Amino acid sequence: MKEGVALITGSARGIGRAIALRLGNEGYQVVACDLTSNESEQVVREIRDGGGRAIAVSCNVTDSANVKEMISQVVKTFGRLDVLVNNAGVSRDNLLPRISDEEWEQVINTNLTGVFHCTRAAVRYMMKQKHGHIINISSIVGLRGNAGQASYAASKAGIIGFTRTVAKEYGSRGITVNAVAPGFIETPMTAEMPQDYWEEILQQVPLGRPGKPEDIAGVVSFLASPDADYITGQVIVVDGGMG
Repeated sequence: MKEGVALITGSARGIGRAIALRLGNEGYQVVACDLTSNESEQVVREIRDGGGRAIAVSCNVTDSANVKEMISQVVKTFGRLDVLVNNAGVSRDNLLPRISDEEWEQVINTNLTGVFHCTRAAVRYMMKQKHGHIINISSIVGLRGNAGQASYAASKAGIIGFTRTVAKEYGSRGITVNAVAPGFIETPMTAEMPQDYWEEILQQVPLGRPGKPEDIAGVVSFLASPDADYITGQVIVVDGGMG
């Protein structure tokens, strides 16, 4: 059992939910963050029912002031922040000419600027501790691109550059910063994809199945652990071998 505080954004469903449950089961005090605390209450109940400790908080990661206040309150409440998982994200898929300004800005502001807001606020406290793990959820789309996902791919590629840069800036302060790039994972977001598209994707996966949120949660758990203290600035691809 670990003694530490882990904040996960976008924790109400999908990958974020699986990460919150995994870290909660491992003994972290989990701060489950989503747009409204009501959305995270269910995962908090599951963690507590399993004997873990968790609270739900609301935060809009696109709002810098809101993020600063949330992280400040977490540190005031628990005295520390050991793990930050930047998972909150949205997609507004369309071919380039059909992407509206509003859709582009929503994806970039949530997926990339949100990571910036949360990381900037968190490192302030992690520097004082001289310890911390930041794990950013990117995507294989950020590495290889994907037709119809220009905004999503741009945001996830931006996370990778951001991760590697912040890792260099704060390694001397005992803070590791890594990214996880999931392949095609069964989540509410990917459930909206047409069945024929899923079948086409699975033909490219040597393991022959889509990923599960728990597959990502396991890698995040490792990166948050002392076993990964000498790993920073890396992108861990979890895609079943798509390559």
